[in-house]
This record gives sequence, structure tokens and C-alpha cells, in this order.
Amino acid sequence: MNKELLNKDIPSLLKQIAIPASTGMFFNTMYNVVDTFYAGLISTQAISALSLSFMIFFTIIGLGYGFSSAITALIGNANGKGKKFLASLYAHKGIFFLQILAVLLTLVGFIFSPYMFTLLGATGEYLQTSLDYINVILAGTIFFMTNFALNAILVSRGDTKSYRNTLIFGFFANLILNPLFIYGFWFIPAMGISGIAFATVLIQVLNNIYMLKKVFNTKLVHFENLRYFLPHKKIYKDLISQGIPSSMNMLIMAFGSIILMYFVSLYGVKAVAGYGIGFRVEQLMLLPALGLSSAVLSIVSNNFGAKKYERVQETLNKALKYGFMISTFGILFLYIFGKLIIQQFDDDLEVIKYGLDYLFIEVWIFYAYVILFICVSTLQAIKKPKMILYIALYRQIIAKYLVAVVIVTWLALDYIYLWVGILVMIYSAAIFAYFYTQNMLKKLCV
Repeated sequence: MNKELLNKDIPSLLKQIAIPASTGMFFNTMYNVVDTFYAGLISTQAISALSLSFMIFFTIIGLGYGFSSAITALIGNANGKGKKFLASLYAHKGIFFLQILAVLLTLVGFIFSPYMFTLLGATGEYLQTSLDYINVILAGTIFFMTNFALNAILVSRGDTKSYRNTLIFGFFANLILNPLFIYGFWFIPAMGISGIAFATVLIQVLNNIYMLKKVFNTKLVHFENLRYFLPHKKIYKDLISQGIPSSMNMLIMAFGSIILMYFVSLYGVKAVAGYGIGFRVEQLMLLPALGLSSAVLSIVSNNFGAKKYERVQETLNKALKYGFMISTFGILFLYIFGKLIIQQFDDDLEVIKYGLDYLFIEVWIFYAYVILFICVSTLQAIKKPKMILYIALYRQIIAKYLVAVVIVTWLALDYIYLWVGILVMIYSAAIFAYFYTQNMLKKLCV
């Protein structure tokens, strides 16, 4: 597959890598819907416990995603340069690095999660329900992180199908395991909300086995010399410098969502409900663009390492072209079917109006999201990730807060104008990201 990444035509590669990645992300999204559905069958308090645990769970996922992108970029660059031994070292040490990070996150999580939940208003039974869920997730963090590391190795080789397979398996397994562990069956005790978490961890364990087999087939990882797994100062430094900007980007997104939710809440409960529904619908339409960004990371990292700079530029251009085509379809689809989709979640006319006001402005940001996703992946792939953090701080925290304060608090404008302000802000970030990325390519690809 490595030769294909360096020689096969770019349009075919983008489709070959992006489609499985997008499909996997869809099933991952639906996996979360299944968890929410079963939590609702337990109690409203159980749903609230899942929501309360979001920040901790998202921290694990965010750090895993960020550092796995770093592993992919480093292995891809080494592969492109023909440095097979270095690529193998990054693979071995990347796995152990994320496992060490997992142990640290587990310990910190066990210590601080009760204080965080209490700070967010959880007491008594509500607090205990939240801890019952998150403690199982924290205990299984090492399996999450191992999967991130294994997937990073496969993506560096252009393989997004293996992880897609685990996500499809996970979705269907979750449908069966959730009720088994929640209510109990035969020798399995009834676990309540802990059962939802236990099902998630068990699925990660099973996926570890499958992914490890796939990684062994690449010949990048083996157990012939266990010293390859041990920490190494230079390689850990590379992993940290590459991984922190992307990881912080994910965490900043979580804080940005909290800021936005606060200002939306000022318009009332129905505005929050409408925004929440519109947001979920929008995320499904953005999955193909996220798949494209995975393909860009894989293709650009290998070709940049091989100094095939014309293929790097072509990948960026073609990915943007395909992303814009997908976005145009998404805009048309949601303008035609948006109201019908939102009505499936809630039949309150006011909630539907808030959801449509959000969606009909937000869809026009699809083009900007495509630019941001693809440029961020390109910067990661060419080992220049620092600006990713600053762009994230601007669009998720600083500019978002200022826009919301001016429109909602100072000018007291209607709900729809908040999204108009967000649109302008995100386009400004996307335009900057595009020109910055092009400038970096001109400097490095000579």
C-alpha cells in the first residue's frame, strides 16, 4: 500500500481512503446514539450522567485522536523517505507512549472526576450514577488508546478499512451487549448504567485483538525485540511536539461548545433543544469531509517524506474540490429535507424553528469546514502543526466568545444573527488557514 500512496493517481487514492473512513465515522456516531437510547430506557438521570461525563470522555478521545494523528504523520514521513527502521520505531514506541498516557489519564480521572461532577452540580444518587459510568470508562482507557495507536499505524499505510470494520462491528455489538449488561442475562449480573460503559470497554478489547493482527501484517510492529517499545527521548519529543497541537485542538473544541451552549441558553430551553437537534443533523453531513481529512493526512505525509511535492499540492487541491462538491450536495439536501429531519426529533413548532434557523445558516459554513479540516491535516502531515493550536484558539474560544458577547449580550439581536456572526468568524479562520497552508507548502516544497 505504501507504493500506492506514492504512485497511484490522487483522485483514486482519496476515494479509496476517504470512503471507508467516512463510513466508519458514521457508525461511530450511531454508536453514541445507541448509548443515549439505552440510557434513556434506564432513566433521565442516566442520560444526564452520560452528558456530565462528556468532558472527561472527550478528553480521552481528544488526546487519543491528537497523538494518533502525530504517529500517522511521523510514520508516513519516515516511510516516504524510505526509512523503514525509523517508521518501525515510531510505530512501536507510539503504541507504548499512548498506553503510558492512558495510565496517567486513568489515575487523574479516578482522583478528579468526583470533584468535577460535584462542581457541575451532581450530588447524591446523581453523582453516584455518573461515577458508576465514568469509572468503568476510565478503567478501560488503555484499550481506547491502544486502538488509537494501532489505527494510526494502519492509516499511515493508507488503510482506513480496518478501523471502519471495527466501528461497524462496534455498532452492532453495542446493540446486543448494552441490554445484556444493563439488565443482566443468565450468569451476567444487571449492571445498570455501568453496563453501558462495560459494553463499550469490552468492544474496545475485542477490537484491540483484530487491529493488532492487522498491524502485525504491516511488518511495522513485532515482538522480536521488546526494547523497541521502550521510551526514547528523541522519539517521545517528536510525538509530543506533533501531538499536542492536534490534541489541544480537540479539547479546545469541547470548551468552545460549552461557551456557545451558554449563549444559546440565554434564548431559552427551546433554543437549546433546536440547536442540539440541528447540530446532530449537521454533524452527519460533515462526516465525508472528515473522511477526506484522514485521506489527506495519509497521502500527504508519505509524499512529503518522499519529496514528491507536486503530489502534495495535488492532494490538497483535489481534496478541496471534492469537499466543495460534497458540501454543495449537503446544502441542497438539508434545504430540501432539513425540516422533515428535525421534525423526527421534536414536534414542537418553536423548537423546529430554532433548529431550522441554525441549520439554514450553518450549512453555508460547510465550505469553510472543508477548508479547515483539510488544511489542518496538511499541516499535520508536513510536520508543521503549531498553527493548528492558534487557529483553534481563535475560532473556538476568542472570536467565538467575542462574536457571541456582541450579538447576544450587547446588541441583544435575534437568535439567527448569532449564527450569522459565527459564519463570518469561521470563514475568516478558514481563509487564514488556507493561505497559511499554501505559504508553508511554498517554503517547504522546493
